[in-house]
Amino acid sequence: MDPVSAVAAVRALLDLLHRDAPAGEFERAVVAARAAGATPELLAEIDGAKVTALRLRDVLRERRRRESELAALNETASDLAGLRDLDLVLRAIVHRARSLLGTDTAYLSLHDPVAGDTYLRVTAGSVSTRFQRLRLAMGEGLGGLVAELATPYVTADYFADDRFLHTHTIDGGVREEGLVAILGVPLLLGETVIGVLFASERRPRVFRPDEISLLCSMAAHAAVAIDTANLLEETRSALADLARANERAAAHSASVERAASAHDRFTELVLAGAGVDDVVRAVAEVVGGEATLCLGDPDPEAAGPGDPDFVAASAQAQATGRAARVGRVHIAPVSAGTEHLGVLVLHSGDDQAASDARILERAAMVIALLVLFRRSATDAEHRLRGELLHEILTSTGRDPAALTDRAARLGADLDRPHVAVVVDAPDADRARLGSAVAHLAATAHGLAGEYDGHTVLLLPGDRPAELARRVAADLRTALGRPATAGAAGPARGVAGCADAYAEARRCLESLRALGRVGEGACTDDLGFVGLLLAEHKDVAGFVHRTIGPLLDYDRARGTELTRTLSAYFDCGGSLTRTRELLHVHVNTVSQRLERVAALLGPDWQDPERGLQLRLALHLAPLVP
Repeated sequence: MDPVSAVAAVRALLDLLHRDAPAGEFERAVVAARAAGATPELLAEIDGAKVTALRLRDVLRERRRRESELAALNETASDLAGLRDLDLVLRAIVHRARSLLGTDTAYLSLHDPVAGDTYLRVTAGSVSTRFQRLRLAMGEGLGGLVAELATPYVTADYFADDRFLHTHTIDGGVREEGLVAILGVPLLLGETVIGVLFASERRPRVFRPDEISLLCSMAAHAAVAIDTANLLEETRSALADLARANERAAAHSASVERAASAHDRFTELVLAGAGVDDVVRAVAEVVGGEATLCLGDPDPEAAGPGDPDFVAASAQAQATGRAARVGRVHIAPVSAGTEHLGVLVLHSGDDQAASDARILERAAMVIALLVLFRRSATDAEHRLRGELLHEILTSTGRDPAALTDRAARLGADLDRPHVAVVVDAPDADRARLGSAVAHLAATAHGLAGEYDGHTVLLLPGDRPAELARRVAADLRTALGRPATAGAAGPARGVAGCADAYAEARRCLESLRALGRVGEGACTDDLGFVGLLLAEHKDVAGFVHRTIGPLLDYDRARGTELTRTLSAYFDCGGSLTRTRELLHVHVNTVSQRLERVAALLGPDWQDPERGLQLRLALHLAPLVP
């Protein structure tokens, strides 16, 4: 091979280098020189030039990649600097990280200082809701380890990597998302970890050091952007607070002008025969805001579930006997002498002036007078209802038609189905209990009162179990302590209601004996105990409620689940003995019992439930 050909070979290598050709084409240049008859010395020179060219190509590629990454980071920093909304910042970070590393997914978790863990705030490329809701405690999973140690961690195969703590919850979410390779880097503000930025693949992948470095740089930009967005949000919040303060100042001057007209307004309402609701509406109109009257003990639901402002203001108002304000909640106690009747609640975003406090107190005084007037009338009606109920339950020798007519005048139609409910609340104040049951009866067009030492309600309806549970729940709310309710019915007429009362009382005594204090139930809910206590033994109903799903299943499919369950109990719960008795394979017995559990519930083998099932199985042949 002549020198000219050697120069041509070198020139070919340079051309390949310029075109960033693959390594195979460089090797073909050496092969071509060998085919042209180059001497061994010249071939060695050309091969050395090839190696140098390949190294130079790799260096150039690395520089171009670094230039591209730096340009992308600069572009990212520029984009993040232009964003002001925290959610937009977080989404931009995650989408740019996924794009730069070319991964299937990317996601970002933020630290929760209250819970002491991290939670996924934003994801890109994720398809699993379970994964998106993951929370990682410090040290749990790869992300928890990154957050705890404030250092990057990477795994090419998550489930095969035992360097970090695996948990069932985290692994389940990762598995559902299908992730395999995961890279996580901390978001640091000084020495504080505020979150973790992740890039992950759904196949094994080894993340190169330069990729880890790139994501760390991205995380550094992200941390600064998040901090900036948080500061801007705090600034906006501070400005909003200032605006509200200005509004409160304006409302303070306006409240003085409202005070004089309020006194005249309330006086006119009372003289015109207005009710409590009219006064409450007048308070809202005069003072501004939303007014609510809560009679009885203060109820946090009046101001919002668990509202601490309501609880604090109510306690302060009751302690001082004057109007009190906490946050946006204004409260004035409604009292008559030493008796607490309730509270008048006002929801307002304005500062409460001294005149507004006096308006609330004057309104509360007017309401107290109206409540006392209404109570007198209501007490009279409740006494009439209680006396009538007592006569119905002791109806021997009395005219049923006359009792029915008196009940009708009070709004109770005894010709309709009624349910008798007997209540026990031993720790409750008797006056409050009587008032609560009287209210329940009046609103339902029923009767209530005391009879033979028991609190009794006679309510229209044909579902005793449902009514018993409702009465128990309503009384628990009204009394603030458990109330047990036994019910029976439905019954019609005076005699039927008296019989229903007797059965309801037995049901209540059974509930107490069974330790089911605070529940509401009828005899049907007591299983075999209810069957024994009921005035009319509803054997068919008991069997249907207890094993009806098995009977229906066998009848529809021609199976033998009922026979299998009976044999299983007869054999003392032994699968082997059951198999021998039924002449089937033990797997068949197991499969049938699994179907039994699906139809009856997982607690079918509990001792108490098992006793009811065995009794129902013995009674089933007696039911047509």
